[in-house]
Amino acid sequence: QVQLVESGGGLEQAGGSLRLACVASGGTFTSYAMAWFRQAPGKERDFAASINYIGRSPRYTDSVKGRFIISRDNAKNTVYLQMNSLKPEDTAVYYCAAKKSAYGGIFTQDYDYWGQGTQVTVSS
Repeated sequence: QVQLVESGGGLEQAGGSLRLACVASGGTFTSYAMAWFRQAPGKERDFAASINYIGRSPRYTDSVKGRFIISRDNAKNTVYLQMNSLKPEDTAVYYCAAKKSAYGGIFTQDYDYWGQGTQVTVSS
């Protein structure tokens, strides 16, 4: 099946930036909607951002809007999450997800494939 591998997480100070990447293999990446979810300590996995199969119609949860940018490079089978103006509240494990359709949703059950996650820690 489709495999997703995230990278780019780490420790960053508040106000800084990180860029996450997710590389897909084993499927038709160009036909999948993609998304990023995140799970903070003690909380459920929540939607962060999504993008359609051709890299348009980006969606963001309100708490990251204006700070995060989701993009994709279909030639590289990769989706990115550029995270700017980081806040301690952004600390979470970030998961890449793929949906076998052109457009994604905002719920975990909307997605078919998941990566293992990458830790993002933002210090104050």
